[in-house]
Amino acid sequence: MKRRKSWREKLADSKDLPKVQKFDKKRSRNWPTGTCVIPAPIEVDEIMKKVPKGKLITINEIREILAKKHSADFGCPITTGIFSWIAAHTAEEEAAEGKKRITPYWRTLKTGGQLNPKYPGGIENLKHKLESEGHTIISKGKKYTVADYEKSLVKKV
Repeated sequence: MKRRKSWREKLADSKDLPKVQKFDKKRSRNWPTGTCVIPAPIEVDEIMKKVPKGKLITINEIREILAKKHSADFGCPITTGIFSWIAAHTAEEEAAEGKKRITPYWRTLKTGGQLNPKYPGGIENLKHKLESEGHTIISKGKKYTVADYEKSLVKKV
């Protein structure tokens, strides 16, 4: 029986990434045209690690940083989101092993300042961690966001 990869192994598996691909009208109906960087998982984790306590970043800001780094027009929204999820689970795996300094994944938000319910521990875990760092969480139906998250966005990573 094949052994399942750990989150740490998934994070380290670059799969020949990063790579920059060109998107034109034929190739993409829902994406902009231009060059798109598909990042390596570790690149997303490295950006997430640089967000200090009390500050926040969104997936869109991470995508912008990656695009600039690779001289691309935009960063891939799908892989960036998946790789942030892998980084979050790797952090929890490391915390379970007793590691103290882990990737602060709870500081990475979805578009519009939303908490990502797919991160480890779900909304309650994220809410607890963010509130302990001074943020106020508000609910909008089933979605939870950080109040005035824009004021806490990291300026430079």
